[in-house]
Amino acid sequence: MADQVILNVKHLQKKFGKFQALSDINLQVHQGEVVGFIGPNGAGKSTTIRTILGMLKADRGVVEVFGEDAWSKAVQIHQRLAYVPGDVYLWPNFTGGQTIDLLLRMNRQRHNAKTDELIKKFELDPTKKNQSYSKGNRQKIALIAALSADVDFYIFDEPTSGLDPLNEVIFQEEIERLKNEGKAILLSSHILSEVEKMGDTIAIIRQGKIIESGSLTEMRHLTRTNVSVVAKKELLILKQLSSVHQLTLAGDLQNQAEFSVDTDDLQSVMQTLMSAEIVNLQIAPPTLEDLFMRYYGDTDANKGVKTHA
Repeated sequence: MADQVILNVKHLQKKFGKFQALSDINLQVHQGEVVGFIGPNGAGKSTTIRTILGMLKADRGVVEVFGEDAWSKAVQIHQRLAYVPGDVYLWPNFTGGQTIDLLLRMNRQRHNAKTDELIKKFELDPTKKNQSYSKGNRQKIALIAALSADVDFYIFDEPTSGLDPLNEVIFQEEIERLKNEGKAILLSSHILSEVEKMGDTIAIIRQGKIIESGSLTEMRHLTRTNVSVVAKKELLILKQLSSVHQLTLAGDLQNQAEFSVDTDDLQSVMQTLMSAEIVNLQIAPPTLEDLFMRYYGDTDANKGVKTHA
């Protein structure tokens, strides 16, 4: 991965009246990197993105894109980035094709072979008026314009909202292409599987703070591994292990169990199970959803920030 920092956000704060929307946002995106930015509605994702785009002025902190201040240099910065919001509103009397071309021209880009390829891939009829399009088709128009633009930084805020699974796959393939071309990508989403497939780095936002950031591999040790086991003997011993969570026992002999285990303690739990004579064992690595729910399932709003270099 290249070391060039495309986006640099440090200690960003933003208030709306008395409401503290963002209290401490630290976020970086490097060249050739896909950063997944996740959190539920109201966590501060869109507010952060609007500040990065220069649509909102930070109350405190640093927000730099290409080394320039996001607020005072917004016009220059926008010439080198493409942005797709989650809710796309289009000029009703324009056709889809006219809208794509206009969006490209507004970004100092032109309709090109990639534009035509994407129109075909997404199966968009560009001759229809925007007012006749479904939400998914309106989303396709914005995506086609952004993905066919040759810029350095791409920002997607809930980009696949309204798309069917086949089009989601096309979007994922295009993100991989951009990454291979050395582009920087910030992908905001609440669809965890989407971010898990594409993100090199994950940043989790909760109540206006980044509570966890790092690669998915780095963060997996912080969550739990899911285990399903069938043994010849009873598995009641699992009840005595502090590292075992959400235990469910079944079978006439209590010899079937499903549970999660702290990943760092997985080996010792497996050694304990050996005495029960394992017949079948399935181990599923923790997913981003497990990590996400660990935080959002916890009502402690004062959980500390953890970052991984």
